[in-house]
Amino acid sequence: MVDVGVVFPEGRGVARWAERHADSPVPSRWPYGLDELAAPGLTLTDREVRPASRVATQAYARGLVLPAFGDPRLDVAIAWEESLAVAMRSQVRARRHACGVIWATDVVAAGAATPAIRAARTALRSMDALWTLARPQVEQVESWLGNGHPPVHHLPFGVDTEFYAPSAYPEQPLIASIGGDRDRDPETLYAALELVLRARPDVRVVVGSKSTLPVPSGVERHEFIPHHEVRRLFARASVVAIATRPNSHVSGMTVALEAGACARPVVTCTTPGMEDYVLPGETGELVPPEYPEAMAAAVLGLLEDQDRAAGMGLAARAHVVAKHSTTVMCDALRAIALG
Repeated sequence: MVDVGVVFPEGRGVARWAERHADSPVPSRWPYGLDELAAPGLTLTDREVRPASRVATQAYARGLVLPAFGDPRLDVAIAWEESLAVAMRSQVRARRHACGVIWATDVVAAGAATPAIRAARTALRSMDALWTLARPQVEQVESWLGNGHPPVHHLPFGVDTEFYAPSAYPEQPLIASIGGDRDRDPETLYAALELVLRARPDVRVVVGSKSTLPVPSGVERHEFIPHHEVRRLFARASVVAIATRPNSHVSGMTVALEAGACARPVVTCTTPGMEDYVLPGETGELVPPEYPEAMAAAVLGLLEDQDRAAGMGLAARAHVVAKHSTTVMCDALRAIALG
């Protein structure tokens, strides 16, 4: 048997995930659907790690790797993203360590050289395998890590295609927009929605966002929408709109895939790697970032041609099931992590 441990932050592991969502349906049994890493011949457990100690962070920032001691040794330890890299390497003993890289390329591009990012770089260089969710990020991560870096793979992200299920295309027009990660662009989104509502005041618009910007007239904003309500919202939506700023980690891909799994077309921004998740002209439309007029035009085009929009939604569902389910993702991740 191969012993594989998935590493989560302390207090945010599988038990807490189940506790938080005991009374509210959510996709997958584990965060990110990583329970689907389970396979014959493999024992899958979750491990929680404390925040990296000051000593460990300082050592890794200086380029020193502190090995873990004590815990039973795993065959493979996996961390979803680089904020856990130092904690995993310094706390979890394993024959192989594998980690995702999500935010670091944007942080490095912004010129940050904090001890935390330097420590993460050392920890990532000491891994046996790395992955990114954006195809163009592979080269960026390789360049940042420098000579002697471990293999860096592109891992196509996936969502729960049973939780996010298709339904008939709605007759009443509704635009949905969900999400609030650091690279979402509520200014562009709201400007685009204002333009849409000027042309189509009959359209209902529902936004899930924590942005404190003034909400345009006619837009219904909710600070938080639970997973099961997102699913219901997508079932009623004609199109899902996602505005993002320029970034290298494919901000918005999760919502794009969840909407696609529900057989809804997506309008989002052309950022590096997004073309793997939204096929322009086939499953949705890609428009330049920070260009509300282009986003509004794409949304209005889909609202005006329901047959085309419904066809794109069906194509989106087929695309997500074939290439971006949690099952597909975990099959690929298992191969990357086990080597």
